[in-house]
Amino acid sequence: MNPPPARRQDPVPEIPDVLFADHAAESRWRGRFTAARVSVPDWARDAPDRSVYSSNATGTWEIYAWDRATDAHRRVTDRPQGTRGGTLSTDGTAIWWFDDTDGDEFGVWVREPFDAGADGATPAVAGAAPGYPAGLDLGRRTVAVGWSTDDGSTLAVSEDGGSGFGEARVIYTHTEDAGVGALSRDETLLAISHAEHGDSRHPAVRVVRVADGSSVGERHDGEGKGLDPIEFAPVEGDQRLLVGHERRGRDELLIWDLATDTETEVDIDLPGDLSAGFYPDATALLVAHTRAGRTTLHRYDLATGELSDLPTAAGSVGGADVRPDGTVEYGWSSAAYPSSVRALRPDGTDIELLAPPGDRPEPSVALEDAWVDGPAGPVHALWTRPAGTTGPVPTVFMIHGGPQAADEDRWSPVRAVWVDAGFAVVHVNYRGSSGYGSAWRDAIEGRPGTTELEDVAVVHDWAVSSGLADPAACVLEGWSWGGYLTLLGLGRQPERWAVGCAGVPVADYLAAYEDEMEPLRAFDRSLFGEAPDEVPERYTEASPLTWVDAVRAPVLVLAGENDPRCPIRQIDNYLDALAERGREYAMVRYDAGHGSLVVAETLKHTVAEIAFARRALGLPVPA
Repeated sequence: MNPPPARRQDPVPEIPDVLFADHAAESRWRGRFTAARVSVPDWARDAPDRSVYSSNATGTWEIYAWDRATDAHRRVTDRPQGTRGGTLSTDGTAIWWFDDTDGDEFGVWVREPFDAGADGATPAVAGAAPGYPAGLDLGRRTVAVGWSTDDGSTLAVSEDGGSGFGEARVIYTHTEDAGVGALSRDETLLAISHAEHGDSRHPAVRVVRVADGSSVGERHDGEGKGLDPIEFAPVEGDQRLLVGHERRGRDELLIWDLATDTETEVDIDLPGDLSAGFYPDATALLVAHTRAGRTTLHRYDLATGELSDLPTAAGSVGGADVRPDGTVEYGWSSAAYPSSVRALRPDGTDIELLAPPGDRPEPSVALEDAWVDGPAGPVHALWTRPAGTTGPVPTVFMIHGGPQAADEDRWSPVRAVWVDAGFAVVHVNYRGSSGYGSAWRDAIEGRPGTTELEDVAVVHDWAVSSGLADPAACVLEGWSWGGYLTLLGLGRQPERWAVGCAGVPVADYLAAYEDEMEPLRAFDRSLFGEAPDEVPERYTEASPLTWVDAVRAPVLVLAGENDPRCPIRQIDNYLDALAERGREYAMVRYDAGHGSLVVAETLKHTVAEIAFARRALGLPVPA
């Protein structure tokens, strides 16, 4: 058989050495990207002085071990494309991390000793097949692990017989999406999330016996109402399971007691979406309340129902947990101020817990709120403009991914450099975004892409009519689902956009479905209602490739060669269509998956986008 013909070379963008002629401005924006950052640490349950966290201190996101007793830190992983995250065994003797290939998200869990100088990583669970991760929970004697492949989802347990964890024993398998939820503290019960009913966006919860996989209980709230098994009470013998639900149209909480098979809904009178975890003694919940792109933390007493505010600054909280002594460790940032890992002690003092090495990045500008009347109600947007500017300016509409995510009042070096480059920035929490209730999040079902762009359009109209955005200099930009909406918007709203920058997008939906990882296929079936062979017209209508004839603006596409979520073939199909039609475009390819963990690669992508937009708009680009 003859090999397939070599694909023609796509044009590549000119990437300048600098974005700013002024040395101070150039140093400032690069410093925001290269400044070291750290994640909120995870600690060993029975050895809380032993922790792991992620950091980009070397220029690549890797896993670090931290011995709090001696304040010793060491890098654990060292891989060319970085490592996404890790956790600790309950006794703190072993670090677990997921070993994939060049960011393709397909692999196995491995573990290695916490102490430096010992042997390297080895497969953590014998018999666990390679796959996409579908959950992990570590107990003292039992490990629950899940993986997914094109054949579906498999959940297994591995038990410690005194000489290490043994062969994985499968206790659940199904062709539909499923994942490990939570292991009870006595390690007799396992809560799993599953979509046997065919809707992975609104899963059900089942609790099974670890011993044999038999069902103990099942909860399914019906069409359009998902359940999320969060955590069993962290007390031996306590069979209360904290569950997220959406019975009243927003994310709320309930406690399901498996011992009595009874439920208690947690009544918290806050207007936004709620998530939570138990305090170590299981008498209270640490509650995160999200509304309009900002987060507040609270303590909810399970006996009295009292809700206490935990004092944190205005902004966004990314990760929070409670130490054995009651200290709340959390990550915080805002648009204006860089991220910080903090500790809120029981006496109310709030300190920086884990300071990254090196210089701190300089602050940026704050975000403002806009609520714009849309087809289905007010659309929330966050925006900012370059300091000292008045009147219409070039504006980048930075569209978030997900789609089940949201733009928040949080630190972003990418946003900051666009502002430094003279652009206003507008974020749109379109229908499909989380944090605005279930109806808002689910409004895109059956009509994805078109629905979100309707909301982007009304915010675009507002930005122009308010005098913020120059209508002749509007950039549509996004990554992942945001990249998809960028390409779709360029074809469906060509009159609005002067240039588009799309990172790791869906570009040809039919080809994307064929090549993407199975959990994404399950997500698409839930989103569109069926697979492409059942409702081909829905996928065709939603595909940017369908609308490529209408594209007029120059297009920059950035994509990873190993991306299992937005695979490269379907992007190449779209680029071929642009080339056949003589459209202006450029392509940045990189050797990783759905985004990069290498700081230099991210920096390169940002320079490429801003330089491409400047040239397309006729703005000066430093030599």
